[in-house]
Amino acid sequence: MERPDLSPPGEVRRIVHTLEEAGFATWAVGGAVRDALAGRAPGDWDLTTAARPTDVQRLFRRTVPVGIDHGTVGVLGRDRRLYEVTTFRRDVQTFGRRAVVAFSDTLEEDLERRDFTINAVAWHPLTHEIRDPHGGRSDLAAGVLRTVGEPARRFHEDRLRVLRALRFAGRFQLRIDSATWSAAVDIAPGLRELSAERVREELLKVLGELPRPSEALRLYAASGALRELYPELNACVGAEHDDGSGDLWDHLLRVTDAVPRHRVPLRLAALLHEVGRASSTEGEDATAGTSRLSDGADAAGAGAAIAREVLRRLKLSNAETDRVVHLIAHHEGFPPADASGAAIRHWLRIIGREYVHDLFRLRFAKCRVRDADPASPAQASAVGLYRRVRQVLSEDPPLTIGELAIGGAELRQLGLRPGPRYGKILRTLLERVLEDPALNTVDSLLGIVSEQLESAE
Repeated sequence: MERPDLSPPGEVRRIVHTLEEAGFATWAVGGAVRDALAGRAPGDWDLTTAARPTDVQRLFRRTVPVGIDHGTVGVLGRDRRLYEVTTFRRDVQTFGRRAVVAFSDTLEEDLERRDFTINAVAWHPLTHEIRDPHGGRSDLAAGVLRTVGEPARRFHEDRLRVLRALRFAGRFQLRIDSATWSAAVDIAPGLRELSAERVREELLKVLGELPRPSEALRLYAASGALRELYPELNACVGAEHDDGSGDLWDHLLRVTDAVPRHRVPLRLAALLHEVGRASSTEGEDATAGTSRLSDGADAAGAGAAIAREVLRRLKLSNAETDRVVHLIAHHEGFPPADASGAAIRHWLRIIGREYVHDLFRLRFAKCRVRDADPASPAQASAVGLYRRVRQVLSEDPPLTIGELAIGGAELRQLGLRPGPRYGKILRTLLERVLEDPALNTVDSLLGIVSEQLESAE
């Protein structure tokens, strides 16, 4: 039998050696083994062992009780990485996420409780032996995703496994076997019972792990998961984009794919950026029909409002929600290609410096989806505008009241009493400075204020 070397970090071998020397069988399991066998760069290396948590803590000087009640101890390696070491476990009873487990003495029982065959493969870092009682390696080679054991039972044990199936199938380009797919479709209506946090984390993994999130998100739609968890997006399936470019759902997916993978919030904005162009037809099922909303700025505003509700439902942080919603609200509002410097500064004031590059990344993604030719008029126009905006930004113009050369202290020196009038005066000064940044000096601004006071007398 082939005994491959999956090239784990040296600390993995050291930890396994220490445990084995103490008489405890120890194996590498989980995503790192799966990814390495699939020819991909492995992530975090997890170990499973016959040792109990107290044994692990006794054998290693630096440990962290990551999930000690469930048998997991983090061992801090000499490379300053944390390696999770979990005692063999077996299921006693399962109640969705609240499974009752007991420690086991065998690797086989531990692998028996795992979700999919591709995740139920163990590899020994010292002997290079593979244990694969459920055929995970052959499934990987054949491009098939299937559950360990009876699919309906696996999904009823934990409904999140349906979403994990869709993500793994998309990530590794696997075909979900018929029995597993049927069980996933049957249980899709129960996905609404999952916590918002677990649903959110699965979506963020799809957006952050997959080069093409569309490969999993199309399965979300086909399985019914999209309808249950994201009806606002499901309303886009089959809806015609009002610019005549085709299916709105397909457009959202292609734009999301075109955004760099490491920019997950921006991918989230891309996925939702035109959700305002379609909504469920009143009184009809979201899968049966759609209606258009207004286009342009109105659609962007509607989409921003819908996106905020989706993100609140997913319990994203306020900061993350505000950023994604702001990008969606302003993704259509670029100045014209021949805009003046003043017009660009006014635009920058509205959107904020920190959003410029992401807004252009989203615009470039949309351009590439509509026309892949870099020399196309749309792409050339976008690039030209981006260069002009960067030039304006390089001049570091004042864009907010706080960046004006004067403030409340200087206004008081002119004899003005604090109050609402301050704000009005400062807003007027900012408008003048946006037109001509050279006016942003103490003397120039005080002169403008004095002129306004004299004219008001």
